[in-house]
Amino acid sequence: MTSETYARTFAAAFTRHDAAGLARGLADDGTLLTLTGQWAQGPVAAQHAFAAEFSGIFANARLVTGKNTVRVLAPRITLIHQRYVVTGARDEQGSDLPRFAAMLVAVLEALEGDFRALSLTFVAVP
Repeated sequence: MTSETYARTFAAAFTRHDAAGLARGLADDGTLLTLTGQWAQGPVAAQHAFAAEFSGIFANARLVTGKNTVRVLAPRITLIHQRYVVTGARDEQGSDLPRFAAMLVAVLEALEGDFRALSLTFVAVP
């Protein structure tokens, strides 16, 4: 995966509810902050965090990709900002929640020919 395809790959895995696929995008020592405020360090913890979200609020959720920026900070280090619209989220009673905007901010490092997140923050935005 390249820095340019990272955000689309993330959206596709999220929409498939593929917690393992999302976790593969994190470096071994990478950190994650999820939409529900879960903090995880490393791919194993990230997979558990995403799986928990997919068994609850985001069981039927999808991401629609919006604007993004990709900025090379240094050789092998890239910063991405990707805006999404989240649809299909449900509350504790199973009622549909209104769609909302979210922002993925990731610092990526080229590791073994593949870009993985050293820091990945996925938050709701107004």
